[in-house]
Amino acid sequence: MYPNSIKNLIESFKFLPGIGEKTAERLAFSVLNLEEEQVKLFSDSILSVKEKIHSCPNCNTLTDSDLCFVCSDKTRDRNVLCVVEDTKNVFVFEKLATFHGMYHVLDGLISPLDGINPEDIGLDKLIDRIKNEHFNEVIFAFRPSIEGETTSLYIKRVLEGMGVVVTRLASGVPMGADMEYVDSLTLERALNDRKEIE
Repeated sequence: MYPNSIKNLIESFKFLPGIGEKTAERLAFSVLNLEEEQVKLFSDSILSVKEKIHSCPNCNTLTDSDLCFVCSDKTRDRNVLCVVEDTKNVFVFEKLATFHGMYHVLDGLISPLDGINPEDIGLDKLIDRIKNEHFNEVIFAFRPSIEGETTSLYIKRVLEGMGVVVTRLASGVPMGADMEYVDSLTLERALNDRKEIE
């Protein structure tokens, strides 16, 4: 019932995660109300992202430069490396503006049930980097899950004997949570990672 150009735009919006038919229709009609310059900026931005964004050769973070903004920053603490499962996590930490070390982005987490093994997540590159750049501490900042735990334990075992301190983010009961709704894995981790009150 829609003209082909609108129908194609609706179908294009549906490529995005979480966008169903109704939302795609709403977005398509919103585009019709934009100024021509806004539409041009929107379309040019999409093309630019596909053409210019690539992984940093050093840490795997997405960038449009030779090196990402972290690797090219000479003021960063090059003794500490934070290992994350995807680039979005780098930006989450950077918004906090409290971590000033380096990052390394894996290609996901180990998950044998999904057929994702250690060799599938780019561990060779991480291990080479740790050997060559002589970090004092490596922080695992993975989501608290079986996959995150498996990946942490595997990498920790590989790093044994390299003289690097291996840590992970603290996890446990979130602030304001009702204890009866906290899952057992979170409670177990909170109990094991308990700290003395100062």
